[in-house]
Amino acid sequence: MAKLSKVASQVMWNRLVSIVEEQAQALVRTAFSTSVREAGDLSAGVYDAAGQMLAQAVTGTPGHVNAMADAVPHFIRRIGRDNIHAGDVYITNDPWEGTGHLHDITVVTPSFHQGRLAGFFACTAHIVDIGGRGFGADANSVYEEGLYIPILKLFDKGAVDQTLIRIIRGNVREPDQVVGDVYALATCNEIGHRRLIDMMNEFDLPDLQAISDFILTHSRAATLARIAALPRATATGRMQIDGYDREIDLCVTLTIEADRILCDWSGTSGVDKKGINVPLVYTKAYACYALKCAIAPEIPNNAASLAPFEITAPDNSIVNALHPAPVALRHVIGHMLPDTIYNALDQILPHTVPAEGAGCLCNFQVSLRPRSDAPAPPDARRAEVLMFNSGGSGARPGLDGMSATAFPSGVMTMPVEATEQVGPVIIWRKELRPDSGGAGQFRGGLGQYMEVGARDGHEFDIQAMFDRVNHPALGRHGGAPGAATTIGQDDGTAMKGKGKQSVPHGRKVMMAFPGGAGYGAPDLRDPALVQRDLALGYISKETARNVYGLSNVQIASALAAAMNGDDI
Repeated sequence: MAKLSKVASQVMWNRLVSIVEEQAQALVRTAFSTSVREAGDLSAGVYDAAGQMLAQAVTGTPGHVNAMADAVPHFIRRIGRDNIHAGDVYITNDPWEGTGHLHDITVVTPSFHQGRLAGFFACTAHIVDIGGRGFGADANSVYEEGLYIPILKLFDKGAVDQTLIRIIRGNVREPDQVVGDVYALATCNEIGHRRLIDMMNEFDLPDLQAISDFILTHSRAATLARIAALPRATATGRMQIDGYDREIDLCVTLTIEADRILCDWSGTSGVDKKGINVPLVYTKAYACYALKCAIAPEIPNNAASLAPFEITAPDNSIVNALHPAPVALRHVIGHMLPDTIYNALDQILPHTVPAEGAGCLCNFQVSLRPRSDAPAPPDARRAEVLMFNSGGSGARPGLDGMSATAFPSGVMTMPVEATEQVGPVIIWRKELRPDSGGAGQFRGGLGQYMEVGARDGHEFDIQAMFDRVNHPALGRHGGAPGAATTIGQDDGTAMKGKGKQSVPHGRKVMMAFPGGAGYGAPDLRDPALVQRDLALGYISKETARNVYGLSNVQIASALAAAMNGDDI
């Protein structure tokens, strides 16, 4: 084969990106779980024969794909190169060698071309139930959190390990759903493999070595150029968040050198007794993501573009929890890491990064069952329903924050219709939360209101997975904080932000998700934007008057325009 031209190499690089995006979309179409089909809590990627990530799908979450970048070499080491064959499929949910907790299953498939190993495809999806205590923070060790699947073969030369399938089915509450998702993961890798072989045949490629060298060399050079253009500096960022039953202090020291950025989490709280701890692989995933978003957002994500970001944390800190620490809700802490990094980076590169946002996803899982206080109707049943929701993101330099939008995870809010068809749950209310976005020259994104109950004849447990109850998002450069999270029952019964809590028959859970913080002083906001916010219902008359200084005439004009349907 002739040496690849730069143009041909770039075409094939783009082709790989399109291949893994088709791989991800195949998973969305075939998955059983609503967390994958509706929320997009997944990732997909292609790797060279050495296990280096070459391309990732646009669809998916950085917590999965950046962690998966480290995971594939573990698969190669555990399986052994001499034991890798065509038709194999490998599987794990190891939190320390996968994506951070047992509820994420990673599947890796070797791709052979003309009898030789060409590379690997990998994908990850969040599984609604993996047994144990269920998806929540209450466990005292990882052994309580569910079924552990070490790295092993799911398919051996095309033959399914039926013993493993039976073990999985026997240890989870939703066996059809979980096993269906496992097969969907294997299927989407197969789609990627087919498209890769088509490309290799089209371009007469014997292997991926040349295109791998091109991708990794150019990505590393581009990232290093961005880092070299930054000031040499060191800064420390801090954030305090709710934790489980004690506050958690996050502390990061950011050092920009000529050819790398060091991110040291010394000073962060120690490992927690409950399941909010974070394996280092997940800490690295979101720390690298935060830095790439701020410094080199348009450089494609791969092994080389991630390499200059070096992430360290003390053993048994909450961001480097060692086995057997409970880690089920590692995302609650992990999603707060980018804002902590931005608190440091803002000191070095002012007016570059957003204000603090809601951070972690506003997730909760409902375990429904027939009522126990009285006879239940004959059609009452058990079900597990996981709901993905988002608060508001922080305002940005020059732009308002995004409402009900997950940053940094990128996971989508699940539609009510999709949620209610999974089990006997009722979403009584789901709407934007006015005045929850922090005031500022640029306003923080709004959170949401949600009211959740069960159909008649059912009671339920709710696994709350919230933060920012006591520590709302803080503004930047004079911006105001976002609104805090609230949770309670409709009869006034107080509820905790984290943990499993029982809800009796007929009761509802009332939740208000947090808003993002503002950026810049509120008195600098364009009055026309304030009027628009008022007309759209994003802020109240009181906020428009008392915080932004709108006159009664301006308020009346905005409300009249809203009533008439006029453009603001």
